[in-house]
Amino acid sequence: MSEARGGRGCGSSVPQRAPWSLVAAAAALCLVAATSVWTAGAAPMSREERQKLGNQVLEMFDHAYGNYMEHAYPADELMPLTCRGRVRGQEPSRGDVDDALGKFSLTLIDSLDTLVVLNKTKEFEDAVRKVLRDVNLDNDVVVSVFETNIRVLGGLLGGHSLAIMLKEKGEYMQWYNDELLQMAKQLGYKLLPAFNTTSGLPYPRINLKFGIRKPEARTGTETDTCTACAGTLILEFAALSRFTGATIFEEYARKALDFLWEKRQRSSNLVGVTINIHTGDWVRKDSGVGAGIDSYYEYLLKAYVLLGDDSFLERFNTAFTTDFRVHWAQHPLRPEFAESTYFLYKATGDPYYLEVGKTLIENLNKYARVPCGFAAMKDVRTGSHEDRMDSFFLAEMFKYLYLLFADKEDIIFDIEDYIFTTEAHLLPLWLSTTNQSISKKNTTSEYTELDDSNFDWTCPNTQILFPNDPLYAQSIREPLKNVVDKSCPRGIIRVEESFRSGAKPPLRARDFMATNPEHLEILKKMGVSLIHLKDGRVQLVQHAIQAASSIDAEDGLRFMQEMIELSSQQQKEQQLPPRAVQIVSHPFFGRVVLTAGPAQFGLDLSKHKETRGFVASSKPYNGCSELTNPEAVMGKIALIQRGQCMFAEKARNIQNAGAIGGIVIDDNEGSSSDTAPLFQMAGDGKDTDDIKIPMLFLFSKEGSIILDAIREYEEVEVLLSDKAKDRDPEMENEEQPSSENDSQNQSAEQITSSSQEVDLVDQESPEESSLNSQPESSSPTDTDNAASVSASEQNSNPVENHETTSLDGECTDLDNQLQEQSETEEDSNPNVSWGKKVQPIDSILADWNEDIEAFEMMEKDEL
Repeated sequence: MSEARGGRGCGSSVPQRAPWSLVAAAAALCLVAATSVWTAGAAPMSREERQKLGNQVLEMFDHAYGNYMEHAYPADELMPLTCRGRVRGQEPSRGDVDDALGKFSLTLIDSLDTLVVLNKTKEFEDAVRKVLRDVNLDNDVVVSVFETNIRVLGGLLGGHSLAIMLKEKGEYMQWYNDELLQMAKQLGYKLLPAFNTTSGLPYPRINLKFGIRKPEARTGTETDTCTACAGTLILEFAALSRFTGATIFEEYARKALDFLWEKRQRSSNLVGVTINIHTGDWVRKDSGVGAGIDSYYEYLLKAYVLLGDDSFLERFNTAFTTDFRVHWAQHPLRPEFAESTYFLYKATGDPYYLEVGKTLIENLNKYARVPCGFAAMKDVRTGSHEDRMDSFFLAEMFKYLYLLFADKEDIIFDIEDYIFTTEAHLLPLWLSTTNQSISKKNTTSEYTELDDSNFDWTCPNTQILFPNDPLYAQSIREPLKNVVDKSCPRGIIRVEESFRSGAKPPLRARDFMATNPEHLEILKKMGVSLIHLKDGRVQLVQHAIQAASSIDAEDGLRFMQEMIELSSQQQKEQQLPPRAVQIVSHPFFGRVVLTAGPAQFGLDLSKHKETRGFVASSKPYNGCSELTNPEAVMGKIALIQRGQCMFAEKARNIQNAGAIGGIVIDDNEGSSSDTAPLFQMAGDGKDTDDIKIPMLFLFSKEGSIILDAIREYEEVEVLLSDKAKDRDPEMENEEQPSSENDSQNQSAEQITSSSQEVDLVDQESPEESSLNSQPESSSPTDTDNAASVSASEQNSNPVENHETTSLDGECTDLDNQLQEQSETEEDSNPNVSWGKKVQPIDSILADWNEDIEAFEMMEKDEL
């Protein structure tokens, strides 16, 4: 164990020879000190119970890892709902999320050292052989430098660290001759071209085969990167240098980290979130500890521990503060909570954290476990899933949970001899004294003088930041409430002048109707164009230079801004939470949960009991006229296709035919919750109180799950509710067609997107009644009346202004659609040898039955 150098963290000293887990725990304590409620005197957990929980973690890992190897390998990740591998270019693009995938068996590499921590040495040896045999690092694919570093380079180095440890013990890996290290070195050299910038900050992406600048690379035009992307390289690159003796890796990583520190804000000593890699200018100057910046701070502390450089500790300790807020309902199986729980337990010994870990295990099994692995939660409010199981789930979650309950003798090596990277890969601390060719000059003092006062605000006293007066925040806001009342916008003055002169006032956003020819002519005069897109949706774009006059251009700018304000206001008034469509019939038993979009009319499922019934397709399928098969939908939930008329009209037609509910399925083939946000189905501008049945919306991919089930089993029963219902084990055992609750969950889509919503209820057109305002972007609409708007920053200068506002039903940015299509085409390779592994339905059902038995055994054990 190397010595932890003196210094102050959380305003207190760190022991001179404290184990790394305690040093890291000190950081974790900093992060929660302001909000934690400590439970003194909690009853200790028995060794037997801890062993039982540890064994349960092992079983969960086997379930996840085994299904990846069976259904996905050699693909990068497992798609646990469809039981196949995710191959870059063969699935709809998920944007930046897919940059982690490089066709290099990501999950296997990321899981290597987890196998050793869980004492699965034989499986580790077999996994290393597979990596050496199958993994290719020379693929023509653009990947994230950050993700490839922490997951792949870190995974190879962690695997190498434990491979040489096992070899030294003399039982396993006797054949090993640094092969993983050589692969890591090869990958390191492939990542180095990313640092070819003026600042030394790396490009965010690189082509594994062609690098940065070559035409074939399809990257190298980026100008910005996140702070964490540039500042979370030092551990892996320094370890690679010290393992191999090639100093170039550590030199480049240090240069990037030093540059970020040099660019900090001098009065606060904080860094921003996004920086220009060429000029060093901050693109986003806001700071925090969230995504895009979190691991920068983490690596400052860990670099101090691994490399022994005091400047990194001083940088970590300089005005680090906390602010905890929850902003989203998604849970992608990220391990930070388990990580914090482990470190807090190691630091305090408080058995309360063992109970926290136990609860985490129970909830993962209850809500995330599916027959082919564990699926990310799309929305914790509804219990719906995403078809993804990221590699970090195996790399980190099970590692921390197992270590939480394990005794020292349960692990075949001393965990205190290693430091965890941000991906929980293990690097030996003896690297701190190996190949120290890099200067460790303390340059911090060149920037600022540090004394004890610098640490007074680390782990701040909440009474200082937030006085006990509950009206404290209001007392700050109140004097500023009417600060701009004295300045009157020119647009308002012009409206008043126009009334006095008898001229017609300019068109207001609240009065606009897309079917009014006079309104369209006014838009044209203001430089606002109405564009009909190929898919039937409509987009509004303003070019101030095309306006009839500067005053008209100003009116156009005000009109676009009013649209944004109107959308923001109506979103707050009309925003509804997501709903759930749950398949409860045999053989699903309620474990397939699809997140559905709500309607602003019809039965409110949040206030009334859920609606349950068998489904039937309406004829005509679009539901835009009187149904010709009323006997088929009588007393059932009707399936209808989106398009050709308004949602309310569809609802009335199926209600008149006797349906007890309706599910609208998107007519855009291939649309999916993976690529598009959901929205609320709006009315038709008329009184919709006559609609009494519940109406929900599903994208094409999620709707096809129900349609496929009908083709397979004919009778399919679903539950429409405000959130998923718990499984009923008794119903599972009855094996009736209508029995409830047990199969895998499917993710449809999160309803309340970050977009802003507006319903233009005065429109008489069958066109969509929603708007999307984005500079240089579009958000199209179709003939259904959905209500969604996305607002972004607006240019207040009418001369330079080029704004876009769309009547939008999906809140989908056209530029993003084109980019996703382009990325899919670029990443698709006809020579890819990894096909999709689609498991037959009988095999999936067999897995489900085994899973049911496992749950029943677990329930008996608990009783």
